[in-house]
Amino acid sequence: MTSAYTTVLLPFVYLIIFIVGFPANVLAFWVLIRKNKMTSSTTFLISLTVADILLILMLPFKIAYHFSGNNWIFGEHMCRLVTASFYGNMYASILCLMCISIDRYIALVHPFASKVLRSQKIACYGCLVLWVAVIGSMIPFYMINQTHNITTMTITTCHDALPSNDQAFLFPYVITIFVVGFTLPSCVTLFCYGSVLRTLIRNKKKYLFAVKITALMLVMFIVCFAPSNIILVFHYSDKSGHEKKDYLYYIHTLSLSVSSFNSCLDPFIYYYVSDEFRSKVRSVLKYNKKSYNISNQATSSSSQPKSKGTIASALDTCR
Repeated sequence: MTSAYTTVLLPFVYLIIFIVGFPANVLAFWVLIRKNKMTSSTTFLISLTVADILLILMLPFKIAYHFSGNNWIFGEHMCRLVTASFYGNMYASILCLMCISIDRYIALVHPFASKVLRSQKIACYGCLVLWVAVIGSMIPFYMINQTHNITTMTITTCHDALPSNDQAFLFPYVITIFVVGFTLPSCVTLFCYGSVLRTLIRNKKKYLFAVKITALMLVMFIVCFAPSNIILVFHYSDKSGHEKKDYLYYIHTLSLSVSSFNSCLDPFIYYYVSDEFRSKVRSVLKYNKKSYNISNQATSSSSQPKSKGTIASALDTCR
């Protein structure tokens, strides 16, 4: 538990995620809230950015915890808050990504229905329900002690070594959030992006870039979130000896760091692939407006369709 993996490598990974992810997400949030026209897609992206920022803000506590030899010095209540916030914002990100996939599915596969279903009001209600559900689902983490004193190692762990009765209490809860917070959203996301890919592939030559981006989003979702959620179930259900428990602990912490990388990658995958977003970023950073305006006009005149309701216009709306 105090190996170089958990006390050097793991906090170093979290430090990279914090250094890269925090400014990228703050910049993304600033640009998104300054958009002239708020759409359903923008609303879901803002909600995703908030979840990513809140998760990243928990990383300094985990960095300090691991760098100090997995010794928690911030107290029991702070351990509960960090644990609940870390998992809560991870599942909030999953649900936001599911909502984004539904939004893009409706826009591309059912463009006529999108005029009714893709409203900002519906998106706001969806985000409200999402956050209420996530906050409520994290209550069990506040109901039990998350810190545990290991006298033989003179350290206090946070959420790493729970008593067997607490682990048994959390196991049904872990199964529930695995099904509701990961499995169902994953099935919805896979269906939506699968349908989007089929629609785009019909026009592969014209929308090859959009096909690649959609496929990348799908792969990123699976790689980032599937391992941590699957291993979390095994981690809490394991009744074997200490050697296997230690092995699962290392795999579990590694999978959580991979999940955290999603918060670092989201701004680049979901935001920075958009020409409009890049232009606004340049404006915020006070780049030469004249140069990018000329480039933007050239791109707009050559790539944007004149008529609405096409796949291209739907893609532009979803970005």
